[in-house]
Amino acid sequence: MKKLFLTILSTSMVLGMSSCSKKSEVSDNILLQEWDTPFQTAPFSKIKTSDYVPAIKEAIRIHNLEIDSIINNTEAPTFENTVAAFDYSGALLSRVMGIFGNLHESNTSEEMDKIQEEISPLLSSHSDDVMMNEKLFNRIKTVWDNKSKENLNAEQSHLLKKIYNSFQRKGALLPPDKKDELKKVNQELSKLSDKYNANVLKETKNYKLVVNKEEDLKGLPQWLVDAAARTAEETGNKGKWVFTLDNASCLPFLTYCDNRKLRQEIFTARINRGNNGNEYDNNKIAEQILTLRAKFAEILGYKTYAEWELEDRMAKTPQAAEKLLTDCLKPAVAYAERDAREFQQMLVKDENNPKATLEGWDMYYYADKLKKQKLNFDEETARPYFEIENVKQGCFDVINKLYGLSFTKLDNVEAYAENVDVYEVKNEKNEHVGVLYFDPYTRDSKRGGAWCTTFQAQYKKNGKNVDPIVVVCFNYAKQAGRTTVTADEAKTIFHEMGHAINEFCSDATFPSTSGTQVPTDFVEIPSQISEHWCMHPDVLKTYAKNEKGEVIPQELINKIQQAEVFNQGFMFSELLAAAYLDLKMHAITASETIDIKDFETKTMNSINMLKQIPPRYRSTYFTHIFGGGYSAGYYCYIWSEMLDADAFAAFTETGDIFNKEVAKKFKEYILAKGGTDDAALQYQKFRGKEPQFKYLLINRGMSAN
Repeated sequence: MKKLFLTILSTSMVLGMSSCSKKSEVSDNILLQEWDTPFQTAPFSKIKTSDYVPAIKEAIRIHNLEIDSIINNTEAPTFENTVAAFDYSGALLSRVMGIFGNLHESNTSEEMDKIQEEISPLLSSHSDDVMMNEKLFNRIKTVWDNKSKENLNAEQSHLLKKIYNSFQRKGALLPPDKKDELKKVNQELSKLSDKYNANVLKETKNYKLVVNKEEDLKGLPQWLVDAAARTAEETGNKGKWVFTLDNASCLPFLTYCDNRKLRQEIFTARINRGNNGNEYDNNKIAEQILTLRAKFAEILGYKTYAEWELEDRMAKTPQAAEKLLTDCLKPAVAYAERDAREFQQMLVKDENNPKATLEGWDMYYYADKLKKQKLNFDEETARPYFEIENVKQGCFDVINKLYGLSFTKLDNVEAYAENVDVYEVKNEKNEHVGVLYFDPYTRDSKRGGAWCTTFQAQYKKNGKNVDPIVVVCFNYAKQAGRTTVTADEAKTIFHEMGHAINEFCSDATFPSTSGTQVPTDFVEIPSQISEHWCMHPDVLKTYAKNEKGEVIPQELINKIQQAEVFNQGFMFSELLAAAYLDLKMHAITASETIDIKDFETKTMNSINMLKQIPPRYRSTYFTHIFGGGYSAGYYCYIWSEMLDADAFAAFTETGDIFNKEVAKKFKEYILAKGGTDDAALQYQKFRGKEPQFKYLLINRGMSAN
């Protein structure tokens, strides 16, 4: 998941309608009106792209009025009239940005890209104006200094700490000249991040591998060939086959295509996105972003950006995060080297050339061949059992069994694009708790990858609960008839739905403490633990069925489980390499200059990474960190994996993966709590002890030695 931080403040999205909006001078703008729709869902067909900029400007104006109201309150600052009031402010802006931000990711256009370029400096400037507002911060500081007199509960105390720290960390205590300097840095960073993301999208969508000869398709599964034929027809290449850099097309091609030259072509295009010396080149942009982030940290009194970023996470320091990565890298690289030796032998035999050298474009291909050889398992033999609707229903059933949530398809709620399904979510008492948009298929207007975010987050105000409106997005290739996915892609559905569960189970009072508003290295626990149920034999037998309705056989389940821990040296190494690169890039100081290409090479050499294994995301297309919410934080996936592996052990140790007591505790202390308390404390309350690193390696079929 790439978490979309759509709000312009450090506080979470507050997607209710502000009462001030009724006074809006832009009364005909649908984004600023009350909606007479089921569950207050967005009327997408009525929204025009020309509505966004005026709505955002008006929402900023209204937010400023709300801030003024807090500042000008003649009563002494209290938690309620200052901290809570601030957290509830900006509701209209968050609602408008929630819609624009989601659609810009999942159903974009050139016009939407231009709007993003226009509004980014506005939002950055507004955020700085709020977070560096001395009068506002002085009221918050007064509450902080007198917190012992307010008798605050745990959630209120945590929110106060979070908001006070966020102001400090955004420059509230800086002198005026430094604030001005920081504002300029923030505005430039905002522009550069938008440009970086746009370049990656263009590079990804512009590339097409056109295959003219049927003989060059040898080794490819029929479903992929059919999908490539449809793509060819859609792109004006009828009678040919077109493969793209989207994961659903590129990765299977690299895995199965016998034509090594074509594998090299698409692999090279994939790892050189943003690195082609053209108008979409991201090398200088990445260098500028890193330099500006180091400058940002220096202005705020930190040695590096990584130190600033990790201060309020579970890891606390870059050193702690780096230790986890290096502890994992040693066994991962060792396993990768072992497998690479076998791949090399297979390559020499296939090429009938003792001088043939294993390359990056061979890794997926020979990993699959070795898996077939050692396990007698072809991943494609399992694909017919993972029809996408069955996987979705299997996931829904697991969620219902664990947490009591149910999903009912809605026909009276408008979706924002074709093939997007909408569901009402209810709890075990049959009470409405939210709405889910399920968006499974790739399209040209959608960025790559998979993610979960919200149009509206859960919180409570004036005794009323605001229910979440959640969207999960994937990029699977829609196939004629049944659309099937791989076992790994099925896990991705469970993963993103795990984030959605976090939102639907949230029971917080404030926007900034609800759902996924937790430290970045804690946010992946609900998603990653959900993957464990996806491939468990007891669960597979409930949803994994072929076209005839036959349940997946136990023999195939055994092979899937063996395959899950197969080739983990390669898979884990590329993930760790990306996380390590991210940490190191954000460990530069403001006085350092950086050549991104040279830096990446030296960093990979320092951890003895195999030349055939580039980081999962190289520096020119690492949108998680240069255009998303994971800067100096890609390690979070591994940190959370340590936690989710340990958490799932809490179930397996009882002998029942649906143990009601453990599920109840997980829901109570992890899902429902959100960010209402310290993350480490919440985990300890659930587990009763510190997480153990060993379960992470066990799950990947590795040992520490």
